[in-house]
Amino acid sequence: MKTATIPSLRVNPELRHAAESVLQDGETLSSFVIQSLRTGIQYRQMQKEFIARGFASREEARRTGEYFDAKDVLNDLNAMLSNAEAE
Repeated sequence: MKTATIPSLRVNPELRHAAESVLQDGETLSSFVIQSLRTGIQYRQMQKEFIARGFASREEARRTGEYFDAKDVLNDLNAMLSNAEAE
C-alpha cells in the first residue's frame, strides 16, 4: 500500500514541548501524532454512530408512540450497575 502524508502542522513552542514531555520510552513525536490522530478518528466515528443510534431511536419512538420515562431508565441502569459491581 502506498503511503500518504498529513499536512505539516505549525504549533507554538509550548505545545510542542508539552507533546514531547509526555512521550514514552522509544516513542517519537511522529508516532505520538499518528496515534493521536487514530484516537481522534475513532472517537469521532463512535460519536457519529452514537448520534445516529439516537436519531434512529427517536424515529422509532415517534413511529410506535412508545416512550420511556427517564427516571425509569436511570433506575434500570443503576440496578444494572449495582449488579455488575456486586459480581
